[in-house]
Amino acid sequence: MRTRSFVGVLAALLLVLLVPPPALAAAAPAATFEKTADWGSGWQARFTLTNGSAAAIDGWRVEFDLPAGTSVGSFWDASLTSDGNHHTFTDRGWNATIPPGGEVSFGFLGSGPGAPENCTFNGSPCTGAPDGGGLGAPGSPQVTGRSDTSLTLSWTASAGAPDGYRVYAGTDVRASITGTTATIEGLEACTTHTFTVKAFDAAGESAGSDVTGTTTGCATGPLPRHFLTGYWHNFENPAQELKLSATPDAYDLVAVAFGEATSQAGEVVFGVDPGLSAAVGGYTDAQFKADVAALQAQGKKVILSVGGEKGTVRVDSAAAAAVFADSVFGLMNEYGFDGVDIDLENGLNPTYMAEALRSLRAKAGAGLIITMAPQTIDMQSTGRSYFQLALNIKDILTVVHMQYYNSGAMLGCDQQVYSQGSVDFMTALACIQLRNGLRADQVALGLPAGPGAAGGGVVAPSAVTDALDCLARGTNCGAFRPTRTYPDIRGAMTWSINWDVTNGGGFARTVGAHLDTLP
Repeated sequence: MRTRSFVGVLAALLLVLLVPPPALAAAAPAATFEKTADWGSGWQARFTLTNGSAAAIDGWRVEFDLPAGTSVGSFWDASLTSDGNHHTFTDRGWNATIPPGGEVSFGFLGSGPGAPENCTFNGSPCTGAPDGGGLGAPGSPQVTGRSDTSLTLSWTASAGAPDGYRVYAGTDVRASITGTTATIEGLEACTTHTFTVKAFDAAGESAGSDVTGTTTGCATGPLPRHFLTGYWHNFENPAQELKLSATPDAYDLVAVAFGEATSQAGEVVFGVDPGLSAAVGGYTDAQFKADVAALQAQGKKVILSVGGEKGTVRVDSAAAAAVFADSVFGLMNEYGFDGVDIDLENGLNPTYMAEALRSLRAKAGAGLIITMAPQTIDMQSTGRSYFQLALNIKDILTVVHMQYYNSGAMLGCDQQVYSQGSVDFMTALACIQLRNGLRADQVALGLPAGPGAAGGGVVAPSAVTDALDCLARGTNCGAFRPTRTYPDIRGAMTWSINWDVTNGGGFARTVGAHLDTLP
């Protein structure tokens, strides 16, 4: 009995060893579609091809249909053939192989309201098999409503028969609903959020579709939601000399150029320039003050710009910071200025200038306007002193109107080189500020007001309005297209009011009127 039991056990063990266990199902390859930007009349999209199988994919093909009225524009990281509304994207050779667990992606621009339908990846459904029971990703998510504390999201229904949809913020579920609209509450005013929408059923979840939006409630302060800034010359040069009272009505903010330095570090002084006074037939400090008050009575604001090309105001110590705040506050009281513009082109200490501006804010109150006019090189990265200053005082900063001129070619946020004097130059460089910490309501475009105003970067006013449309609406863009829109983009600045008047006033008439049309 003992021997037979041993033989029986041994036979059973051999049977277990010889019969292989059932194979575990590997996830099928899947192609996930998402619109990375949507500006109404068009969109930017990305397909991510994921290999969840145990074998490498050597060569790939993604095919889909687009509904009537929707078409494909430019594309990248793939080859494209189209037959009517049927489009086939294939690998470029260098990205043909997708190893187990790996992924590749390609992108394209689309126009029209639709999204891919009947999608296949190497002949199989793009959704892959296991997760989500074959559900497609929610289509065309967008922000359809905003308040100070909420964003309303809408999307088109997923392919398949989902039980509902979940809206994620990172890994947190912020909503779980059966419809295709969700309102996310409890957000802070003037903050940007990205959400991922996924369909779900008993088998799991679909791939996600992302949507980004910004709540309202950005503090616009004493200025309009979108406004036009112009510099006024307190000196003589080839542009027409003007009294402050001659400022065209289109300007919302006038920056008086410039407050000057003294031998005391940090001190700023101001007075009507004698040469200017003579050129306009006499102009006293008292008349200038009256003109400041008159502009303010019209709803405009007037600030003192400190620095300029030849300005040497130095704020590089705590003592100098205190002197700066005291002297500028004194000039605000004497002349009626509403704030200060920092236009130091010969060196800036972000630590002590931030200290100076916070001290000035404490003296002047919440109505203080603080603007900055850095050169393009100053805002290429957050390591630059001007960018550091902007981030250091972000909570009290009104706007940065970078000078998109006199700079030559520069890198945009996509690390491509763009030449000054183009819509791409403006939008791709503004993108650096928008992606690296500044709110859209703190970013404006600074351009010359026509011939003579700058050595390079002069553009037609229509190019400025195109750049504003591209940033605010996603329309009228050049080759560069931001991945999202910035409807809160603050406006534009020009050097200068004098040059604008000299050139017939086209900048203020065109750009000023266009700002009123922005969302």
